[in-house]
This record gives sequence, structure tokens and C-alpha cells, in this order.
Amino acid sequence: MASRNLISSPGRRKIGRDGWLLFLLSLPFVVCMLAFNYFPVYGWVYAFFEYKPGIPLAAAPFAGLAHFRELFDSPDLLNALINTLAMNFLNIALSPLAVVFAIMLNEVRAARFKKFVQTFSTLPNFISWVLVFSLAFAFFSNEGMINTLLRALGANATVEPLGNASIVWYFQAGITLWKGLGWSAIIYIAAIAGIDGELYDAAKVDGAGRFRAIRHITVPGLMPTFLVLLLLNISNMLSSSFDQYFVFYNPLVADKIEVLDYYVYRAGIKVGDYPFATAVGMFKTLVSVVLLFSVNAVAKKVRGQTMI
Repeated sequence: MASRNLISSPGRRKIGRDGWLLFLLSLPFVVCMLAFNYFPVYGWVYAFFEYKPGIPLAAAPFAGLAHFRELFDSPDLLNALINTLAMNFLNIALSPLAVVFAIMLNEVRAARFKKFVQTFSTLPNFISWVLVFSLAFAFFSNEGMINTLLRALGANATVEPLGNASIVWYFQAGITLWKGLGWSAIIYIAAIAGIDGELYDAAKVDGAGRFRAIRHITVPGLMPTFLVLLLLNISNMLSSSFDQYFVFYNPLVADKIEVLDYYVYRAGIKVGDYPFATAVGMFKTLVSVVLLFSVNAVAKKVRGQTMI
């Protein structure tokens, strides 16, 4: 018995050292997550007081749920909610294009061309939205390249998507697709690489061509990954890219481009109504949590597995 303990104890000490090493390596990320994701939750207390900048919170009158009742009486909030849901729904509707792009890229046999396309399509993801707006302004403004070219060709109509409220949802969805298509395809390319190659060999022996192999092997192999990402996107429908809509915001499209995140910024930073802005942020977070657990329940029924 003693000898057995002597033999197994060095193994236990080695596992312990590895565990502490992994813990120390992960500690900075855990601290950052706590500092930037959980510690700010303390700020939710401002939603229950009539807080004004410069006045201590202890001296602010208690408001209770008054700011939450104000949520349902604000037409601007309803408009921002509609814009958020509409643009995120368009982004979700366009998400299968990343699957199609990944499949098409995987079928390219020229390695150099494949790497070039993958690199070129991924680069926009690393461009800031300020530069994206600068490019869009250079192309689509009244004096931009496209309108200048149209006038040179004698066309009377001009293309002004930056100031056209009727198409702003579709324009923003197109820009989001252009910026994130290549980056989103990376996940599906990795999923394709994980599909057993023997399935393709067996299909080839059975006489299946490329399209049949894609239909019966690649697409079913990508569906679990696609469903997980789709459910996560649905649970995150109330969260938008604030910097995207901030740089494209202008008075001509204000009613159609103001999303919840921008509404919180306008109410809290521009107007200075910190308690109401905090209440809006809490409402968005709570609804997102409900959506997350709802789609998790749907995933359990459909796939037999949960995400969380």
C-alpha cells in the first residue's frame, strides 16, 4: 500500500504543478473578464436613483422603478428597438452566405489563388469602422467616385445610400456582410477540415461528383456549426455594433439607423440622463439573457445538446 502511494504521488504532484501553471496563465484573462464584464454591473444601481453628475449617489433621491416605467412610454425607444431587430434580422438572414463562401473556397484547387481570396476577404474584418465610413463616403457621397462617374456618363439620377432612409437597413446589412464575410467563413472552413476525408473517398468511389459530395457530406457536416452560430446570433439580436452606427449616423437617416446601443449613448452621454440610460441597458441585457436561454432550450429539443 505504501509503495503504491509512493509510485502515484509524483504523478499527482506533476498534475498539480501543471494545473497551477494553467491557472496562472489564465488569471490575466479572468481578471480582465471580471473587470470589464462583471464589475460594471455595479453601475446598475444608478437606474434606481435620480442621479445627477457631481452629486454623490447617497445624496440622490430614490426613484425605484420609475425609470423602468418610463421605458414603455418612450416612442424613441420603440423606434430604436425596431431598428435593432430589423438590422440584426437582415444580418442573420445573410449569415448562410458565409457557409456558401466557405464551401466555394474549399472547392478551389489552386492553392495560391485560394490563399489570396481568403486573405483578401478576411482583411476588411480588421479595418475600423471609421475607415469603412471613409471608404463609403469616398464612393457614395454626392461628390464621390460613383456619382461623379454617373454624371460623367450623363445620368440624371445619383446614388446616395448614406442619406437615403428608405434603404439604410439594407445598406448597413450589405456593409456588415462585406466586412465580416471572410472572417465568418474561417469557422466553417475549419469545420470542413474536420469532416472525415474517407466520406469523400467513399462518395467518389460511388460515382458522386462535387455537387453531390457537397450536398450530402459537406452541408450536413456544417449544419451543427451553423446552428450553434445561428442560435448565438439570435440570442444576441439586441446587441449591435455601436461604432458602425455611430459613424454612419446623420440627421437624414437618424430615424432608421438609431439602434438600442446608440440610443443608450444618446440618452446617457448626450442628454445626461444616466439613470434612464442605465435602465435601458439593463432592459437590453435581461432580454438578451432570456433569448439566450430560450434558444438554448430550442437547441436541446432540436439537436439534443445544449450550448450552455
